[in-house]
Amino acid sequence: MSRTRLVDAVLHPVRGHMAFESCVEQLGSAIQLGIFEPGTLLPPERVLGEKLGVSRATVREAISALRAAGFVSTTRGRGGGTLVEGVRPTRLPDQVDIADRLNEITDIVLFRRVIEPGACYLAASLPLSAEAKSLLSDCVKDLAEATDPAEYRQADARFHLSIASVCGSPELTKASSMIQTRIHQYLEEIPFLQKNITNSERQHQQVAKSILEGKADTARSVMEDHCDATAALLKGLLK
Repeated sequence: MSRTRLVDAVLHPVRGHMAFESCVEQLGSAIQLGIFEPGTLLPPERVLGEKLGVSRATVREAISALRAAGFVSTTRGRGGGTLVEGVRPTRLPDQVDIADRLNEITDIVLFRRVIEPGACYLAASLPLSAEAKSLLSDCVKDLAEATDPAEYRQADARFHLSIASVCGSPELTKASSMIQTRIHQYLEEIPFLQKNITNSERQHQQVAKSILEGKADTARSVMEDHCDATAALLKGLLK
């Protein structure tokens, strides 16, 4: 499946005086969400520089930071390149304030509850191209074929991001990318519950089917239920 649209959704020209930090953030998020999958090579520095609007030197520095964090490894010489590694969830420091953390979780799930159902409604209301329809269908297929929790959660994030990306709004895809990065990090901290996955799979399929059939109200309603279910798990299981 071509991931060009999803790559464009998470990588965009950086602005201001934080070019290096912004490149690390965007590339790291793309790896965590599975846009760049473990075992694959990152695009060449020239391509990444063009997408991020920075020099190859800045891209090289950002990749060096990702390498130090264990996100990627680099092989020199012919046939070499920057290989994406599997990313392990980061353990939170013990001194994190519980009240602040719960407020943070509440804030992001509330924001998600507004953004993602709206994106579903818009996507179902638009005359989608064949490429956009194929992207949504392929992302649903990836979910069904995922063989372990890490693979499933990355496929889950890509599915949600694909909905925003087919709407054609860079600001919407940027917001969706941020949401999925945060939600993905939270989900890494709770058990992989098969009952929840079964329910989520049914909702994913209903959302995709509703979008492809142009049923905007149904797509939005099912996504609202989906967001509410995830929010309930996070609030109940995270401390």
